[in-house]
Amino acid sequence: MSTVTIVLLVITVILVIGLVVLYFVGKKLRKRQEEQQVQLDAAAQTVSLLIIDKKKMKLRDSGLPQNVIEQTPKLMRGSKVPVVKAKAGPKIMTFLCDAAIFDSIPVKKEVKAVISGLYITSVKGLRGPIASAAPVKKSLGARLQQKYRETSAKLQK
Repeated sequence: MSTVTIVLLVITVILVIGLVVLYFVGKKLRKRQEEQQVQLDAAAQTVSLLIIDKKKMKLRDSGLPQNVIEQTPKLMRGSKVPVVKAKAGPKIMTFLCDAAIFDSIPVKKEVKAVISGLYITSVKGLRGPIASAAPVKKSLGARLQQKYRETSAKLQK
């Protein structure tokens, strides 16, 4: 056997082993995420909030209680997370927010929010629907990906 075929065989074996490892790690992480989602749903409660401000900022600079910051993994402390300052009753509190709903939260408006501890999972307008934010301009990659999905959907039909 030539050296080229040996190198290619070694590379394919390494890639196959990597894919198998990623499959099992992904399966384990998905299971853990489902368990955490069940816990979030169990502790959820609906609260009326007046949204004061919202930002994406580093966790250690967010103004959350120190015990919350200490409980997070060290790698996560430096990453940016969506943070919402809101008035819940007479207190002004800092909440973490789900990244999927961060853009739909209106500033300086009152909303009904489903919270679980210090984590906002969903929001609804207190007085009518929430006005949608201005559409964000898509990048070239996102536009090409959407166009690819549309054409592949047409071809499948």
